[in-house]
Amino acid sequence: MLDLESRAYIIIPMIIFSLKEDKRQINDIPNSGFFLEGGKNLCFLIHGLTGTAKEMSSIGQRLNKEGYSVASPMLSGHNQSISILKRKSWQELYAGIKEEFLSYESTYENIFIAGLSFGALLGLLLAYEFPKKIRAINCYSPTLFFDGWATPRLRVLLPLVFKTPLQYYFYLKEEYPYGIKNERLRSRIESFYKKSDLFNYSKVHLYGYPVIPVSSMHQNHLLAQHLTRLLKEITTPIQLMQAEDDDVTSPKNSYYIYDRIGSRDKEIVLFNDSYHIIIADQERDKVAEKTLSFFERYLPTGRQANQTDLKIS
Repeated sequence: MLDLESRAYIIIPMIIFSLKEDKRQINDIPNSGFFLEGGKNLCFLIHGLTGTAKEMSSIGQRLNKEGYSVASPMLSGHNQSISILKRKSWQELYAGIKEEFLSYESTYENIFIAGLSFGALLGLLLAYEFPKKIRAINCYSPTLFFDGWATPRLRVLLPLVFKTPLQYYFYLKEEYPYGIKNERLRSRIESFYKKSDLFNYSKVHLYGYPVIPVSSMHQNHLLAQHLTRLLKEITTPIQLMQAEDDDVTSPKNSYYIYDRIGSRDKEIVLFNDSYHIIIADQERDKVAEKTLSFFERYLPTGRQANQTDLKIS
């Protein structure tokens, strides 16, 4: 008989099952959040689930170079053990981001939101709750459902696991191509992920956690369900940006939001030489340019473009 408790974990390709918990008090994972001081307009950046604010550093620096102040806080629980993180609800994660947002809300004349993956969904919730304060939002690779070409076929069984306590003991291991098409960057990420076990946090602040708890994917699913009921009430100008070959979540996610959101000013921009983390990948400069030109329209300078419902590929 298999003694599950005595084993570190059981691995099926990309899937880990482990009953072990990390009971250590983890306090040495650096806070990856950052703030770059600029002008009176703020770009508020939100990283992805089990990721790191470092994901947003390239786009943040470019926005700051153009005169924006930039804030990119770390999501709640993302400097703690995976055993703590996997029990964070989407409501807790949103509450932490909302608190950070409110700390800047009265200081800046105009606030723009940009979020990656799960962070894009949190950004949409902010746009729903603060429509008069947020000028525009950029959604990078929004993740309503995991349907990218590199996600395991067994994902179809996830809804069954979501309904049981087993969701806390199954993990998806980060595997090739790690959301990155750029070979040089991917090799650095791979060097950490391939050597990491379940409780290795040595470079989490740089590359994110090496696994994604299924319970966290469940929270992504619950947030997506909640958000889809609100989309028609969100009227903030929105630009959805995604890779055509996104390995984690296909462009269907962006089109789903585009077709249902209440915004009159909305665009989809697709990229053909990147994977999921488009803000750090091969076309990051193009992503930055599109982000800047979109935000500029909604600055009170008289330079706004009047294009609406424009799809760009």
